Amino acid sequence: QVTVVESGGGSVQAGGSLRLSCTASGFFGGYRMAWFRQAPEKEREGISCISTRGDITYYADSAKGRFTISRDNGQKTLYLQMNSLKPEDTAMYYCAATTRPLNRLFVPADVQHWGQGTQVTVSS
Repeated sequence: QVTVVESGGGSVQAGGSLRLSCTASGFFGGYRMAWFRQAPEKEREGISCISTRGDITYYADSAKGRFTISRDNGQKTLYLQMNSLKPEDTAMYYCAATTRPLNRLFVPADVQHWGQGTQVTVSS
């Protein structure tokens, strides 16, 4: 069992950067981790995911080249570095944990544990 809590969201101008963190309690190292986001009136979408050891990652096309996912198992923390932010990145961002095999970008149905979300707002 794992509980995750996100932090690091906020408001930023287009072109700026933010780093989201997700701190876990419980057995963090055994979970594949992911970041999702959900904009108003849109479906929740996978942004990036990472293997238990951090050596395998997947990104949505919208995140490639701008976002970087990483994890520190000793600190039980997942990160999402977001650069070159755009207004269309505005959404609630969610941390997610799962024991499902990692062979593609996760979808919401793959997730076993969700965080409460952190809001990211990018202004033009």
